Amino acid sequence: MSKLLRDAAFGLRLLGKNPGFAAVAVLALALGIASTTAIFSVVYATLLAPLPYPHPEQLVMVWSRIQGNRNVTAAADFLDWKSQSTVFQSLSAWTGRTMNLATADRPEQVQGTATTPGFATTIGHSMFLGRDFLPEEGLPGKEHVVILTHQLWRERFGADRTIVGRQIRLDGKPYTVVGVIQAGPADRVQGNRFYVPLAFTPDQINHDFHYLLVLGRLKPGVTLAQANANMEAVTRHIAQVNPKSNQGWTASVEPLQNNFLSPETITGIWLLFGAVAFVLLIACANVANLLLARATARQREIAVRASLGATPAHLFRQLLTESVLLAAIGGALGVALAWVLVTVIMAMMPPYTLPSEADVRLSVPVLLFTLAVSVCSGVLFGSAPAWQAMRPNMNETLKEGSRSVTGARHRLRRALVIAEVALALTLLAGGGLAIRSLLKLARVDLGFRTDHLLTFSLPVPRERLNGEDEVNAFYRVLLERVSAVPGVTAASVSTGMPVYGTNFGMPFYIAGKPVDDSSKRPGAGFNMVTPDYYRTFAIRVTRGRAFTDQDRGGSVRVAIVNDTFVKRYLANVDPLSQRLVVEQLIPGATRLGPPLEWQIVGVYANVRNGGPKDGGFPEIDVPFWQSPWPGASVAVRTAGDPALMQSSLAAVIRSVDPELPMADVKTMNQVVQESLAGDRFNTALFGSFAGVALLLAAVGIYGVMSFLVAQRTHEIGLRLALGAGRRRVLWHVLKEGLITALAGILLGSIGAYFVGRAMQGMVYSVSPLDPVALGAVAATLLASALLACLVPARRAMAVDPMTALRQE
Repeated sequence: MSKLLRDAAFGLRLLGKNPGFAAVAVLALALGIASTTAIFSVVYATLLAPLPYPHPEQLVMVWSRIQGNRNVTAAADFLDWKSQSTVFQSLSAWTGRTMNLATADRPEQVQGTATTPGFATTIGHSMFLGRDFLPEEGLPGKEHVVILTHQLWRERFGADRTIVGRQIRLDGKPYTVVGVIQAGPADRVQGNRFYVPLAFTPDQINHDFHYLLVLGRLKPGVTLAQANANMEAVTRHIAQVNPKSNQGWTASVEPLQNNFLSPETITGIWLLFGAVAFVLLIACANVANLLLARATARQREIAVRASLGATPAHLFRQLLTESVLLAAIGGALGVALAWVLVTVIMAMMPPYTLPSEADVRLSVPVLLFTLAVSVCSGVLFGSAPAWQAMRPNMNETLKEGSRSVTGARHRLRRALVIAEVALALTLLAGGGLAIRSLLKLARVDLGFRTDHLLTFSLPVPRERLNGEDEVNAFYRVLLERVSAVPGVTAASVSTGMPVYGTNFGMPFYIAGKPVDDSSKRPGAGFNMVTPDYYRTFAIRVTRGRAFTDQDRGGSVRVAIVNDTFVKRYLANVDPLSQRLVVEQLIPGATRLGPPLEWQIVGVYANVRNGGPKDGGFPEIDVPFWQSPWPGASVAVRTAGDPALMQSSLAAVIRSVDPELPMADVKTMNQVVQESLAGDRFNTALFGSFAGVALLLAAVGIYGVMSFLVAQRTHEIGLRLALGAGRRRVLWHVLKEGLITALAGILLGSIGAYFVGRAMQGMVYSVSPLDPVALGAVAATLLASALLACLVPARRAMAVDPMTALRQE
C-alpha cells in the first residue's frame, strides 16, 4: 500500500508539472464518464432496479387476451377471476378517472384513478396519513371517499395534517378524505393525483365492456407459469359459462416491472447506453494516445530509472497508477457533470416515457458503477502505454540522437485513432438516422389541416348528462354558441380527433356475413362526430357524402369509413352498398347494447389519428347525434390566431355550465409538436453524444498528427533542404491524416449498419444504411478530420530547414 501511495504522490506531482496534458486528459475522460453515468442512471432506474414496493417479484399484471393481443378487462371477468383463481394473495382493478376539483375560483380538472378497495395495499403504497379504502367503500352509495397523493395534498391543500376526515368537492359532490399516500412512486405517475373507490353497479357487471386494468400479488412461491396455468383454467371455465361474450378470450399473467414499457423504448434505452459507451471508449483511446505521446517524451527518464535498478514491474505499476489517478480525477469531475446531465435529460424527457417507478438519480448503485467505470477506464487506456514504456531499449534511448518514435508505437497510435473514427461514425450514423427520421416526420401529410385549429376537452361529470336526449341537447347548445363567437369559422364535437386517436375500438361484421365466433370479428376505431367535423379539420371525403344535421336519432343510421377500412375489408365491393353491424355504445354506461346496423354513406381519405408515425388503421365514423357520448372533445377552426380565442370560448363554456372547465386547451400545431416530442428527444440525445464523439475523434486525429509532425521535424527539414516543395510537405501530412480517417470510416460503416438495424423501431421511413444520412455523417467526419490535420500540416510546411537540422 505504501508503494501505491508513493506512486500516486509521484504521479500527482508529474500531472502538476504538465497541466495542459492533465486538463485535456481529465476533460476527455469526464465527458465520457459523465455521459455513461447519466444514461446508466436511466438504465438502472428503469430496467435493473427492483420495484420500490414490498416483495416486488410478486406483483403482476393480469391482461385479457383476444386474437393474441393484450386487452383491458370487463368488470364481470375481473370479479370471476378474483373469486375463482387460487394463485393470488389479492387482485385489484382500476381505471382512469377525471374529476372536477372545486377551487376558490372555478372547478379545476384533475386526473386520478378509480380502484377497487385494497389497491394501495396490493401494490404496497405506504400511507402517510389515514388508511386504504375499506371493503364496504367499494359498494354503490358508499364510494364518496378519496385518497390523495402526497403531491396533491401538498400543492392543493397546503400539507394540512388534519385533512383526514374532511370533505372536499369532486364533480360537485362531497368526498371524505380518508388517506394521503406517502411521497414516492404514486407522485410520479403522470396524470394521477387521487384515488376514489371503484364501485360496480349491477349494469356494470358484464362480460362485454372492457375497460379495466388488473393488478395482482401472487402468493409466496407461486411462479408465473403456475399463475398462467391457473388463469387459463379460469378463463376456459368462464367461456364455457358465457360462450357468447367470452368465447376465444384468454388471460395472461405478466410481471409488473416494465409491463407498460414498449419494446421500442427498451431498445432505445439500451442504444443510448451503447452510444455513451462508445463515447467513453473514444475518450479512453484519446487519453491512451496522449499517454503514448507522453511516454515517448519520457523515454529518457524511464531508461535512466531502469538503468538505476527500477524493475519492469515497478515501471508498469508506476505508469498504471498515473493512468488510474487520471481516471479517478476524470471520474470525480464526471460525476458532477453527470448530475447536471441527468437533470437536463429528465427535464427534456417527454411524459410517459419511463414507468412511474423509475426514480432516475445518482443513487449508490449508479455511483458504484461510475467508480468501476473509472477504474476500468484507467486500466484500459493506461495498459498499452505502460506496457510500451516498461521495455525501453536503454542503449538506443540514451543516445543523444534517438528522438524519433518507434514504428510499433506509431502504428498503435494510428490504430487507436482509426478505432476512434470508426466509433464516432457509428454514433454519427445513429444521430443522422434520427435527424433524417425527424425531418421526414415533419413533412408527413397528416390528412388534415393543422393551422388555425384550437382543441379542448370537456370533462363532463359522470352524472351530469343522462341519456341520449340530455347529451344531444347539451352539445347542440354548446356548438350553437361556440359557432356564434366572432372569428370562429367552423366547430365540431367528437369523441376522438386526429393525432389524439379515436378513443373507442369496436368489433364489427358486414351485414349479411355474420361471424360464428364473436371473438374472431375484425375491429376498427370508432368515432362519434358532429356534421361539421370534416369541414373543421379539412378532411377530404373521397366518395359519397359527409354527415348532415338530418343524420340524427330516429333516422337511418349511417357511417363513414376511411380508405384503410375499404382496402382491408371492402376491396372488391362498392363500400356505399354495405352495412356494418356494431354493438351499441350506451351514453356513459360501461356496458354494450344490442347490435345496430350502420349504412356506409361515405369514404374519407386516411387521417393519421395515431400521430405522424401512424400509417393508418381502419376507422368507422358515425354521427354524434345518433350515438352521443357525455365526455367529448371540441375542435374550433378560427380565422385568426386560435390561441387568442381561448378566453372567448371559456366564456361560452361558462354560459352553458358555470362549473364545467375547459381542459387540455391546445392548438393543433401544439398537439402535433407534442406527438413528436419523443422523436425530438431521441434525436437530441443521439445528436449530442454523436457531437461529443465527433469532437473527441477530431481531437484524437489532431493529437496524432501534431505529435507526428513534432517527432519528424528533422525529417521534414531534411526533405525541405533537399528541395521538396512546401505544398508537397503539406499534402504528405494531410494525406496521412485522411488515410487514417478513411480507414476509420470504412470500418465504422459496418457498425453504422448494425446501429441502423437496431434503430428500425425508433425511426420513421429510414433504411439501416440510408445513403443520405450515411453520406452526410461520413462527409462531416471527413471534413472534421481534414480540419484537425490542417494545423499540424501547416506547422510542418512552416518548418525552417536550417533550424530543424541544427536541433539534431
